[in-house]
Amino acid sequence: MTLPPPYDPATVFAPEDDPAAARARVFIAPQRYVQGEGVLDNVGRYLRLLNVRHVGILMSARGQSSEGPRVRQSLASENIEGTCCDFNGECSLDEIEAHRDALADRVDCLIAVGGGKCVDAGKSIAFRLGIPVVIVPTLASNDAPCSALSVLYEPSGIYAGVEFYPQSPALVVVDTALVAAAPERFLVAGMGDAMATWYEARACLTNPNGVNGVGTRPTIASYAMGEACAHTLFEEGVRASAAVRGQMVDESLEKIVEANTLLSGLGFESGGIALAHGIAKSCTALSHVREHYLHGEMVAIGTLVQLALESRLEEVQKVARFFVSVGLPANLAQLSLDVADASDMNTLIEGTMDWPHTLNMPFVVDAGMIRDALVEFDKIGTSVIGEFGDDTYRRLHLDSP
Repeated sequence: MTLPPPYDPATVFAPEDDPAAARARVFIAPQRYVQGEGVLDNVGRYLRLLNVRHVGILMSARGQSSEGPRVRQSLASENIEGTCCDFNGECSLDEIEAHRDALADRVDCLIAVGGGKCVDAGKSIAFRLGIPVVIVPTLASNDAPCSALSVLYEPSGIYAGVEFYPQSPALVVVDTALVAAAPERFLVAGMGDAMATWYEARACLTNPNGVNGVGTRPTIASYAMGEACAHTLFEEGVRASAAVRGQMVDESLEKIVEANTLLSGLGFESGGIALAHGIAKSCTALSHVREHYLHGEMVAIGTLVQLALESRLEEVQKVARFFVSVGLPANLAQLSLDVADASDMNTLIEGTMDWPHTLNMPFVVDAGMIRDALVEFDKIGTSVIGEFGDDTYRRLHLDSP
């Protein structure tokens, strides 16, 4: 089959031959977002919006036996055929192209059911097939579901780049009962990913040259979503974690799932990202980090580093206290790192300096500043852990997924 050409949103919204275009403000969003307890059983009915008759269903082997029967039954109730394909765990080009070949000319829509890497792979497969994608996250561990991009990895799990798409997901369906049934650590990791949204969007908006995911200026709407996201996390995060421990859906959990998924998803893509995600991306180059920690846990550390770099030390304290309360890492040791390890620190610093979105910071960043921020945040985070303890962190990581 003929592959679609790679899509670069900047060529549409901010081409180099039109300098004024980068001053435009662009907001990116899926066509529909549905969240609630039990909505997985309505996926077939929601597909009436798309007028499709044969869909591919991408999910893990575990998902095929757990959520799979409900998805297939929902499709059958609308006389929609489903072809199942097993996601093997890594959003790599090898995985993506294998599913593209298997589904070519067979389906007119793809449903991706699973965690962040599965839904990102689903978006990439659907783009190559030229069909709409429906995202059904089973976790609220990251903000991937609503975005028109996928983070790609090598088969080993090392970050390999980002792929952009001209269309956002046609539909995002989040069943909060599935989130409540998943390990608490996933929800908490999603809070770590989501907490960066406001602080990175603020950096982009403050920098007159800061740009969002399509190369244009961030919107006020996306900044406001990031701010609402952070406030929701501070107010509801601890109670939502308790709900998941009890495998119960309540109002706090609904609010945090929306913050982790919708507010953060729209906020980061239209508001822009900055140094926090550069630290997280660099962490994937360290095997002892990427093999034991989740994306949102790496972003949590990145957020604290960015705030320290901005000399917002009171905010470092506030965010670190929140992280301690829900069990996110608040210092380097809780991510198996040590500021005295020159090799690891150089990997983080060099990777972050090479991260293009570091340019979204509202001042010029150099390697020395990042090194100083790593030292400063680690000192504050360690002090906060000493004051409030690490019981929640230990509980989550002893029962690591």
